[in-house]
Amino acid sequence: MIPIQLRLLLVAGALVAVWVVAKQIKKNKMLVEDAIFWMVTAFVFVLLAVFPGIATALAGMLGFMSPANFVYLVVIALLLWKVFTNSAEISRLKAKVTELAQEIALAHMDECDREKRQ
Repeated sequence: MIPIQLRLLLVAGALVAVWVVAKQIKKNKMLVEDAIFWMVTAFVFVLLAVFPGIATALAGMLGFMSPANFVYLVVIALLLWKVFTNSAEISRLKAKVTELAQEIALAHMDECDREKRQ
């Protein structure tokens, strides 16, 4: 059985996450795809807190000693996946910024050359 403290923490964390995501969406500071990820994650946490039998059954099937350990592993795995996807996106955006900076520099250089010829 999942301890009541962990269940309450899961619900409280999910509620805080939903509140923060809602504020960010309202201010147009978060992409919809990121908001969906956090909303689904919050829903999963509430589901595990309200129905601890799910975590208990999955923990038993996967050989965990405690459902709490299973929940912690799920949280860690989700966060690692999010960090990985964010890192991939940041790398893609860095490459795009570099490409755009080079294009701007070349355009500026062409403009300066045209001004010198006149």
